[in-house]
Amino acid sequence: MLTIYHNPRCSKSRGALELATQFAERHGLELHIIDYQKTPLTRAQLEELHRLLQSEGAVSVRDMVRDGEAVFAELGLDDADDARLLDALAAHPILLQRPIVRRDERAIIARPSELALRILQD
Repeated sequence: MLTIYHNPRCSKSRGALELATQFAERHGLELHIIDYQKTPLTRAQLEELHRLLQSEGAVSVRDMVRDGEAVFAELGLDDADDARLLDALAAHPILLQRPIVRRDERAIIARPSELALRILQD
């Protein structure tokens, strides 16, 4: 399974999408493109994604959060624990770091886009 959690307005996300598309085409894979702002992830899906992100090294829940978004400050998430951050991500999908590329049981936050190549190898 190859999936990208994508924001079409983000240049890094578009770059990762291009890499994932090329990989999928070379390998005859179906690429699932999820615009996570239109199709928000549930709390359970976010927990699973966090687990998968560990495949490429330690990634905290906080690493999954875009702390520069206005809603981050509005919600007072500076000192939030993992549970509160996951709840915020589920309720406010704009907070999810992007893009995230998932291949089978591996996932990576592809910032910069080229980081996706770590899991998009033959």
